[in-house]
Amino acid sequence: MIKHLRPAITLIVLMTALTGLAYPLAMTGLAGRLFPYQAKGSLIERDGKIIGSELIGQNFTSDGYFHGRPSATTDTDPNDSTKTVPAPYNASNSGGSNYGPTSKALVDRVKDDSGPLAATNPSAKIPIDLVTTSASGLDPDITPAAALFQIPRVAAARKLPEDELRHLVEDNTTARLLGILGEPHVNVLKLNLALDKLAKKS
Repeated sequence: MIKHLRPAITLIVLMTALTGLAYPLAMTGLAGRLFPYQAKGSLIERDGKIIGSELIGQNFTSDGYFHGRPSATTDTDPNDSTKTVPAPYNASNSGGSNYGPTSKALVDRVKDDSGPLAATNPSAKIPIDLVTTSASGLDPDITPAAALFQIPRVAAARKLPEDELRHLVEDNTTARLLGILGEPHVNVLKLNLALDKLAKKS
C-alpha cells in the first residue's frame, strides 16, 4: 500500500512546488523585469502622485471632462447592508448588469441617459458605448466617435475651440495593433489629463 502511495504523494508535492510556487514566482519576476510598467498595474502619475490606472475607468461627471462608458458596478448600501447602491467603476465589485435586450430596466436606463446626451449635441447620433455598459463595468476606453460626440459640451465648459479638442482626441486615439487587431480606442483618463494640460496653456 505505502509502495503505491509514495509515488503519488511525491508527484503531488513536486508538481505543487513546481506549478504552484516556482513557475508563478518565475513568471512574476520575469514580467517585473521585462514589463515593469504593466506588471505594476499600468499606473498613471501626475505631479509624482498616482491618480489611476490606464486599465480601470474612472467616473468623470463634470461637463469640463470627457466621460467614459456607463458602469453597472455596485457597492453595499452604507445605510442598509442587505442592499446595494450604484458605485460606478467600483473595482472591487467588477461586473455587468446582466440585463437582456428586452429588460425594461435597461431600456429605461438607456432612455434616461440618452436625453441629456442628445441635448449636448443634438445634431449628432449618440454613440452606442455612451449608453451601454461593458461586461466588467470598469472599461477605461471609449470609441473615437464617443469622444468626438462630447466635444461641444467640453468645449463650452472649458471655453476652448472645438477644433483644438478634435486634434486632442485624434492625438490620444490608439489605432489597431499592427493595423488589424482590435478597434481604435481612446483612454478617457489619458485624454482628460491631456485636456488639463491644454487648458493650462490656453
